Amino acid sequence: MDTFVHPGFPARVVFGSGTRERIPEEMAALGCGRVLVLSTPGKTARASELSDLLGDLAVGAFTEAVPHTPVATTERAVAFARALEADCVLAVGGGSTIGLGKAVALRTGLPQLVLPMTYAGSEMTPILGETSEGRKTTRRLPEVRPRVVIYDVDLTLTLPPAISAVSGLNALAHAVEALYAQDRDPVTSLLAETAISALGSALPEVALRPRDTRVRAEALYGAWLAGMCLGTVGMALHHKICHVLGGAFDLPHAETHAVLLPHVVAYNAPAAEQATAAITRVLGGPDAATALREFADRLGAPRALRDLGMPEEGIDQAADLVVRQAYWNPRPVDREAARRLLSRAWAGEAPRSDIEP
Repeated sequence: MDTFVHPGFPARVVFGSGTRERIPEEMAALGCGRVLVLSTPGKTARASELSDLLGDLAVGAFTEAVPHTPVATTERAVAFARALEADCVLAVGGGSTIGLGKAVALRTGLPQLVLPMTYAGSEMTPILGETSEGRKTTRRLPEVRPRVVIYDVDLTLTLPPAISAVSGLNALAHAVEALYAQDRDPVTSLLAETAISALGSALPEVALRPRDTRVRAEALYGAWLAGMCLGTVGMALHHKICHVLGGAFDLPHAETHAVLLPHVVAYNAPAAEQATAAITRVLGGPDAATALREFADRLGAPRALRDLGMPEEGIDQAADLVVRQAYWNPRPVDREAARRLLSRAWAGEAPRSDIEP
């Protein structure tokens, strides 16, 4: 057996139906009584509903969270939290709001509670990605990991099927990269394969029966496991490219994951045979990259970066950024390999493993 280190999972998790009703007791366990609710502009009604549920425990709502966590937005949220004398924050929504909660926690030391409404998985990680002047910087900081994560399956029933699909593929990417991570361990690999299985089973059913609580619970369960993988082991080429494209071109995060995952898996396949075998075993298909591409197609996910708004002339800039301060990857990546991979993903072509580094 290989030598490994497994760090464990320090966040408290509450999973079920109607679990948002337990927020007051979870706040009390943290010694908190003045919560600032965070959301995106599109989730203002949900933030208001939670504030009503919490009554006097909620001192206000900041509803300006946006993708990629711009530093300027965080600074406004921090000032608002301090003015209200909040002693904790509650992030309600997906990755944009959760990222803002982490950024606020980093600057204030306030404990975080999270009520996820998508499958992003960032609630289970100590990872913070922030954007400033067109560059997204990603760091692992123990102090930004949420203290309590409350999964309420009921809140995912209204997530539109199209968004559910790309959000689920975002979660799937966390599990896939965990299988070939430099610091992978037996526990994380087991979680990753289980996450892929759960998401692979649930996401097509979500498209058919979006208000089926059982199906939604399985999808949320898979997303939770994938988030634990992301929070435990390091990221590789796939996440590096997604962070670059999000910061440089403001591409939508989940959709970018959906487009890129088959291409990166195809590229890494020669150096990650055990990982790709596990993916193929769970999803089926002739190989892992094809299985992922066909699965994304089945969900109606986008195929091409150009369809997400990336300019063709940005490919060279992105390739430069991918190899600058590169993440560890099982297969070496140079600028030309990155450019070729990005070119194929931009055009929506089939993934290929014969791109030479």
